[in-house]
Amino acid sequence: MKVPFIDLPREHAAYEATLKRALADVIDSGRYIMGPRLHRLEHLLASYIGARHVIGVSSGTDALLLALYALDIGPGDVVVTTPYSFFSTAGVIPRVGAEVAFVDIDPNTYNMCPDALDAWLATDPRAARAKAILPVHLFGLPADLDGIAALARHRGIAIIEDAAQAIGGRTPDGRHVGVRGKLGCFSFFPTKNLGGFGDGGAVVTDDDILAARVKSLRSYGSTERLMHERIGGNHRLDELQAAALEVQLAYLDDKLHRRAVHAEAYCDAFANLALGLPPMPSPPARHAFHQFVLRVGPARDRLRAQLAEDGVETNVYYPLPLHLQTAFASCGYGVGSLPNAECAARETLAIPIRPSLSLDERQHVVTAVRRRCAPRAAVGGA
Repeated sequence: MKVPFIDLPREHAAYEATLKRALADVIDSGRYIMGPRLHRLEHLLASYIGARHVIGVSSGTDALLLALYALDIGPGDVVVTTPYSFFSTAGVIPRVGAEVAFVDIDPNTYNMCPDALDAWLATDPRAARAKAILPVHLFGLPADLDGIAALARHRGIAIIEDAAQAIGGRTPDGRHVGVRGKLGCFSFFPTKNLGGFGDGGAVVTDDDILAARVKSLRSYGSTERLMHERIGGNHRLDELQAAALEVQLAYLDDKLHRRAVHAEAYCDAFANLALGLPPMPSPPARHAFHQFVLRVGPARDRLRAQLAEDGVETNVYYPLPLHLQTAFASCGYGVGSLPNAECAARETLAIPIRPSLSLDERQHVVTAVRRRCAPRAAVGGA
């Protein structure tokens, strides 16, 4: 049996006819940019997430970029983030002229470690210039915002949440990710839990002033046609994407439930194997399970090759942490400087957890992993 990691046509099959009607309606309307479907989607997302404002933008990357611009972050400022994430998280920071500072991750959650952040704030001379902290809710697991916010609050440092992988995730207080920081950023890339048919994203905030800035920045710095108050750009979410996302939003919670069911089945099946498993937060917290990531150890690449032989497609997120990427060489980090992120990059493997995964496919994954992985050693030896 072949088990693909991603199968978007199967994800859309249940509502394909509704999607096609929605897209056809946009085509027939003649209104393709900044129209009623975008405004309706923003309203629906705001209600779903529990935010005062949602501003649809052209990608998750642009959501992060506009969040930095909205906070007037620029030359001389420092933004602290995680080295274990997709490139966009840190890649937007130099684009506004600010400096990137990386702090290590928690080895169990793979999210920013509050203790590492605390140590950086206490010892690094750049801490006095820190204007924002940019944690990531990696793989759909909410970051420790309580710990991060406690460190940021009395220093007057803003928090921008990178929730690109975590729509529908909830923090321990039951709130959706993205609403605890000054701004939250989402991605609607096609493979995301809520994915469009191209690039797309959103910025969320409860701050009226910041919302107005983001709205202006996404459309050439304008709030009135052909009148420009600031330098902005073309960062708009188009009507076709908005229409497709509105249809899929109605199915999001069902898809999140399916992901959670798969995750629970995997955790039960692999409990006695020598593997690290994702944390399973207790309600009302919720892991969005954008990915199900195993901690395999040094034999990660061998297991990946073996699973490929068994027909199970897997992925590695992320093979080289950001602080060791050539693009960030000027930041001055070397091998061994952020050991938890470096270890995770060597040892983690994502297995299929898409909502359309059938019971037979899931069992095939389970059987393949169990056949290839050693049992966990008994406590005290055996």
